[in-house]
Amino acid sequence: MDNFYLIIVVVLFALAISDLIVGVSNDAVNFLNSAFGSKVAPRWVILIIASLGILVGATFSSGMMEVARKGIFHPDQFYFAEIMIIFVAVMLTDILLLDFYNTIGLPTSTTVSIVFELLGAAVAVAIVKIMNSDETLLELGNYINSAKALAIITGILLSVVIAFTAGALVQYITRLIFTYKYDKRFKYLGAIFGGFAITAITYFILIKGAKGSSFITKETLTWIKSNTFLIIATCFIGWTVLLQLLVWLVRLNILKVIVLIGTFALAMAFAGNDLVNFIGVPLAGFKSFQAFVASGSSDPYGLTMDMLAGKVHTETYLLLIAGIVMTVTLWFSKKARTVTETELSLSNQNEGDERFGSSFFGRLIVRRSLSANSTFKNILPASVKTGIQNRFKKAEAPAGIDKKDMPAFDMIRASVNLTVASILIAIGTSLKLPLSTTYVTFMVAMGTSLADRAWGRDSAVYRITGVLTVIGGWFFTALSAFTVAFIFANLISWFGSIAIFGLLALAIFFVVRSHIFHKKKTNATDLEENTDEEDASIIIKGEIFEQLTHAVAVVTTKIPKVYGKIVTGLAYEERTNLKESLKKVRKLDKEAKALKDQVPFVVQKLAEDSITTGPFYVQLLDYLREIAHSINFIAEPAFDYVDNNHKSLVPEQIEELNTIQAKLEDFFKTINRLLQDNNYDLDQIEKAFAKQKDLLTSLRKFRKEQIRRIKAERVGTRNSVLYLGIINETKNLVLYSGNLLKASRDFTTMNGEETDEDL
Repeated sequence: MDNFYLIIVVVLFALAISDLIVGVSNDAVNFLNSAFGSKVAPRWVILIIASLGILVGATFSSGMMEVARKGIFHPDQFYFAEIMIIFVAVMLTDILLLDFYNTIGLPTSTTVSIVFELLGAAVAVAIVKIMNSDETLLELGNYINSAKALAIITGILLSVVIAFTAGALVQYITRLIFTYKYDKRFKYLGAIFGGFAITAITYFILIKGAKGSSFITKETLTWIKSNTFLIIATCFIGWTVLLQLLVWLVRLNILKVIVLIGTFALAMAFAGNDLVNFIGVPLAGFKSFQAFVASGSSDPYGLTMDMLAGKVHTETYLLLIAGIVMTVTLWFSKKARTVTETELSLSNQNEGDERFGSSFFGRLIVRRSLSANSTFKNILPASVKTGIQNRFKKAEAPAGIDKKDMPAFDMIRASVNLTVASILIAIGTSLKLPLSTTYVTFMVAMGTSLADRAWGRDSAVYRITGVLTVIGGWFFTALSAFTVAFIFANLISWFGSIAIFGLLALAIFFVVRSHIFHKKKTNATDLEENTDEEDASIIIKGEIFEQLTHAVAVVTTKIPKVYGKIVTGLAYEERTNLKESLKKVRKLDKEAKALKDQVPFVVQKLAEDSITTGPFYVQLLDYLREIAHSINFIAEPAFDYVDNNHKSLVPEQIEELNTIQAKLEDFFKTINRLLQDNNYDLDQIEKAFAKQKDLLTSLRKFRKEQIRRIKAERVGTRNSVLYLGIINETKNLVLYSGNLLKASRDFTTMNGEETDEDL
């Protein structure tokens, strides 16, 4: 029996390492967002500072380990075997849940996940105990620390509102004082601002670090608490004077110092506070196993875990090992970058592709906000409105800097993010409130983004939808953590080792599967970004034609193939084939949209001597977009028709579609050959348009045939709507393709000179 539970302990530690990896990938956004977003230093410098913060914070986390042992349930009410069931269920759930969030790129709270996993697993085991005894479910409160769970839920709700409000208010005031052109004002007020910010961060380090440190005595901790005001005042004066002297002597950039110190502080807080979320449960399981072995008992259901209710010291070397694993993950985890990019996209000061779409609630909030803002503006005097508007006037981007190389926001906002988050977490810790570092840092960042007018009319609905998605994910975290841990604990209680190893295999499968999925997704994104960079480089050099030829060739090659699959899918009612075609069409439409969306960026980058190519570039992309629209309007109704099991097409319709498909393929092959060979001889052009004319004639003929079938009542309404829609969109497809060929011809032969010919 001892060997079985020893294996369980080994499994727990193996799960702990995995949990550290997925946990850091999720929580790295907490302390990297401000530094990465403002590009305060090279990536390697930021990671070194964050790594030092993690290693220091890891040694300060000993005191936090009690949460996993007695914070959620009463350990003295459970036997050793039952405690181990709870711990295994919790770790399996935690890995699956956090890995899922990392894969989709949403930041969630590891604190909330571990708390509700412990709650769910403890409730499950407690119910099993009650069912096997004379107790009733009314006595469930004897096993669960319900007051603590309620306090954590309350802390979640409060932290979301307070952090967002505080971040918005402080950022608004800070921007009013310094504006976006803050260089001149910072010469006089920078040291005071820096002194306040670094003092807040220093106090935050003391409060967060001293509480759990094994190096600070109780007397020192008591002195720190009783002399809080003295410490704050001394730090403020000392930092302010020191910073001002450094500015005068070495022209120190105070904002960089604030951001880097803040990054260190939040990284330290993350390790000190959240390390328990990853290794607290395995360490508690290890201590429980040691107590079981030391008791000499052979019955795992005969020893209660009273010892977990007391103080248990965690060895420093275990904490350092955990810190090293976290640091290595920080450097090499691609999922950490994905989660970080989500928050940066929501707080980016610059316009660009949005990570989230729009939603009903997002649109509603924007409409109500615009209405309220309009009412508020009418109240303010004109001079006040003008003054505020001037304070928020953005500085012009330096010439020659690529849009992708620009920081997501300036160091003023990065400093406010770190300072406000540090203050709120320090206050929460001093008042013993259960705050989530993820919730606080994320909502502060969103509040400062709103106050900084990063959510403009063109981006607000998408940013708000993203924030609502993340917040919704937080509540889903609590619900799913409780539910899955509850189910896992029940399975292990009833099926023992079979359930443990079965769930372990399931966890490994899902983690590996999500890793492969994320790797493919990341590789696709990297390839797309590299392609964009290459395309931009080509355009800057004036070689626009090569890029457009490539884009057009891709479309003219894919369209006939997809069209053929759609016709085949309709003819034989192949739902899978149509679904696959629809996915390809939507991807093609997305690619065409991406090309069109970067038109302003491309036109700005055009060399002065190539400025006349701009209209042709825009025109060609318009045709590409319309072609993608047309094929999409064919694929979607075709899939819906078969998916809803409507009547099959009549044989004449299938024959007509096959004829259209054959002629369409021949027409597109001709276009593609002309584009690739760059051959626009008059004879070749006329041959291509002769085929276009023949295809359009066939489409008119088949439309008339369909009208005859409708009058003869040989086909139903849905059949007619589908078929006539396909004929019409195919006509649009052919016309836009012909225009595409004309535009490409004129672009080449006119050497950038506009043509009077109507395209």
